[in-house]
Amino acid sequence: METTLLLEKEAVENLLPQKFPFVMVDQMYSYTETSLVSGFKIQNDNIFFDNDTFLEAGLIEHMAQSVALHTGYQFFLKNEIAPTGYIGSIKEIAIKKLPKINDTIQSTVTILQEFAGITLVDIVTYLNNEEIANGQMKTVLAK
Repeated sequence: METTLLLEKEAVENLLPQKFPFVMVDQMYSYTETSLVSGFKIQNDNIFFDNDTFLEAGLIEHMAQSVALHTGYQFFLKNEIAPTGYIGSIKEIAIKKLPKINDTIQSTVTILQEFAGITLVDIVTYLNNEEIANGQMKTVLAK
């Protein structure tokens, strides 16, 4: 897993359209045109936190926001404002384990295809180098 931290919480939040309490990504470890590794530390004030567990909806939102971070950073590098994006579809999400309070998860986003503002991505989420979730999403940029 990546260990070099490129962006921390405040910088990451500035690249996402979501705002507190709905932010589910707080670190960026690596970025290329076709990939990104993000991170998120689960806190007990999270809206998707219940009974010491980060819920499935939070994991899926973390995955989606990791894609949004890739787009946001891509536009930031071009000195442009990123348009709002939406989840077009979610395909084959498998959740194998739910993280607990104070756990830090990492997600690897791989761009499979990108055309006309529609992006197909593969996402794998890890906890302590163990894969806990994976799936594919299609995102669409607002025009």
